Amino acid sequence: MTFIAKPKVAHPSLPKNALGFTRRDYEGALSTLCAGCGHDSITAAIVEASWGLGIEPQNMVKLSGIGCSSKTTAYFVSGGHGFNSVHGRMPSIAMGANAANRALSYIGVSGDGDTLSIGLGQFCHAIRRNLNMLYIIENNGVYGLTKGQFSASADLGTKAKKGETNFQPPIDAVLLALTLGASFVARSFSGDKEQLVPLIQAGLKHQGFALIDVLSPCVTFNDHEGSTKSYAYTREHYEPAVHADFVPPEREISVDYQAGETVPVVMHDGSRILLRKLDAAYDSTNRSTAAAHIQERMKAGEYLTGLLFIEESQRDFHDINGTPDAPLNSLPFETLSPGSQGLEKVLSRYR
Repeated sequence: MTFIAKPKVAHPSLPKNALGFTRRDYEGALSTLCAGCGHDSITAAIVEASWGLGIEPQNMVKLSGIGCSSKTTAYFVSGGHGFNSVHGRMPSIAMGANAANRALSYIGVSGDGDTLSIGLGQFCHAIRRNLNMLYIIENNGVYGLTKGQFSASADLGTKAKKGETNFQPPIDAVLLALTLGASFVARSFSGDKEQLVPLIQAGLKHQGFALIDVLSPCVTFNDHEGSTKSYAYTREHYEPAVHADFVPPEREISVDYQAGETVPVVMHDGSRILLRKLDAAYDSTNRSTAAAHIQERMKAGEYLTGLLFIEESQRDFHDINGTPDAPLNSLPFETLSPGSQGLEKVLSRYR
């Protein structure tokens, strides 16, 4: 995978955070995603959130799996530690790294396929163990790298690029997380930077597993049959000299709406989704009420956005397993090694 470095030229008057860093210090390589991809808007929000919190770049760990979304970690905090795992296996890599060094900030970026299909089992266990990390799902309902097949989050009745209709019910990441006991659950839209940035900051500061499911439009594979802007429609009504595909550049979709409001968002292909932002009266500390409210809005065809649930008193992975406060790589060998007698005692428990 080839990445293009960004120029390091920065205006001297750029604002700096408490560490003396500008936003440019939290950027990464130039994005190779399609122009207008919602994932790049999420990257910008992560850059803004990391800069605002004043996180030391070398103290951030960025993890991902496979997919368009998993390229995101190359596009922010170039000075951080990065690991691109195999498909669906990012949570276990995060768990091992977190167990070894709890002093770092962990952020995993995954897709709806990487999380809810091949990686579903690992995702569930990361939640169950309340692993101390921020887990962002860049959710577009399709497999972008393999040309737009339905993912496990695709809505009933939605159509693929070639016209196929999805007849399987979707897996809703936030409802699943609530059911499994997640201690921080949120949903947002890639184009709502005002909402997304503070959610990312809250997730990074949360002690335990923090999930943010971000609806992120795909500019290439949401041009389904029936749209007058789809490739199929264009080829049906025109006589091309050469049969070729072209991904046209699009503007990133952004929204601005108030708490309690519902706003329709038109996708690049002309289709429409409804976003409803939580109002001030919503209780984000009641798990059962949160799940019921999400399902109620889903029946109305709306995606509920904001901090859906939080429980700060829940024990995290380190508390449950009694790990030492110091990172394992800072402990002396004598402390880490149980010795022959200690090892024999451990093994005897399994005989």
